[in-house]
Formats: sequence, structure tokens, C-alpha cells
Amino acid sequence: MKKTILAAAVLLVAAAPVYAAPSINGSTGIINTPSADVLQEGQFSLGYHHLKEGGVGSFNINLADKLEVGVAGFRYDGDSNKDNQTYFNAKFGLVPETVITPGLAIGVEDIGNHDKRTYYAAASKALPFGFRIHAGIGDGRYDGVFAAIEKTINPIGVITGSNTFPATTLIAEWDGDRMNYGARMSVVPGLKIDAGWRHSETYFGLSYTY
Repeated sequence: MKKTILAAAVLLVAAAPVYAAPSINGSTGIINTPSADVLQEGQFSLGYHHLKEGGVGSFNINLADKLEVGVAGFRYDGDSNKDNQTYFNAKFGLVPETVITPGLAIGVEDIGNHDKRTYYAAASKALPFGFRIHAGIGDGRYDGVFAAIEKTINPIGVITGSNTFPATTLIAEWDGDRMNYGARMSVVPGLKIDAGWRHSETYFGLSYTY
């Protein structure tokens, strides 16, 4: 019985990301949407996502206890009718995730309202067997409810350091407008590669969290 409880606890912990990673919109999160994860004291993240219409570079840092701030710069190629834009984002962790309860956070993206200022609240919870769910509500680009589910393959490898197969997370996400699908692979601690299908187009990205 004790072994069963211990195994379940390990799987719950393993399902949670060891290193947070930026979403395409900049905030720590999934594909397009934010999660309840917030960078911890002393942490920062760098990311770049290549999209069909251009690219997005992001930088996030823990500015104070439970407070993450960041910037995302969108570059659009010549065949796009959009202007290059820079978003400033902020997220505050209300409740940390535990084995039993979900994490909760509130935040705002595009504070300067260059495109669409968006306020949101998000919850994240690890489940047994490498699953993790996210749900939130927001205005602006999220236009109501958003949600995502993740399934991590070989989560124990993240904890033990085994390099037999890099821990890879499969993602399905509803961003308030469309379904997105992707995968996030942990190459080495802190370094992740993202790829998938977003808004009916492929994307790929690279991020590092320290």
C-alpha cells in the first residue's frame, strides 16, 4: 500500500514541469495560452518561436516573490499586413500547485494595448501517469474560456536524469478561438524544443529557463 501511494505521488510530481517555458504570446505557459506556472526567485526564461507569418522572441524574469514580468516581440514578414509589435506581460501566482490542489495565477498580456490587452486567470494541476490539465478565463485574445491538456512521456527521466529518451510533453490546447496541437521536448535541463500545429499552420520554437 505504501509503495502504491509513493508511486502515485512520484507520478504526480513528475507530471509537473521541472522547468517552465514561455508560450508563443510570451507568458510562461502552453502553446498560445498561459498556465498557472510562474517563474521562481532567481529564474528567467528566453524563447523564440518561428511562425509562418514571422517570429516571436520573448524574455521573462521573476521580478519579485510570485511575480513574473516579461516582454514578447512579434516580427511579421513582408507578406503580412500586420506591423511589428512588442507586448509587455505580467503574471502573479496566487496559490502554488500541490499534490492535491491546483495552482492559480492571474495576469495581463499586452499591457500597453498595442494589439489587444488581455486579462486572465489560470489554473494548472498535475494528474497521475504524466497528465496535466490547465484551464482559464480571460478577455481580449482569449475571449472567454481556454484550456489545455498535456501528457508527458517518460516523466521519471526528468527526475532521474536518464537520457534514454528525452522527456516529451504532448499538448492539445483550446485558446478561446481554435484548437492547437504540439509537443515540447526537454533536451537538457532548462532547454526545450517546441513544435506543432497552431491556427492551422506549423510552428517550432526553442526556449531556455534558468
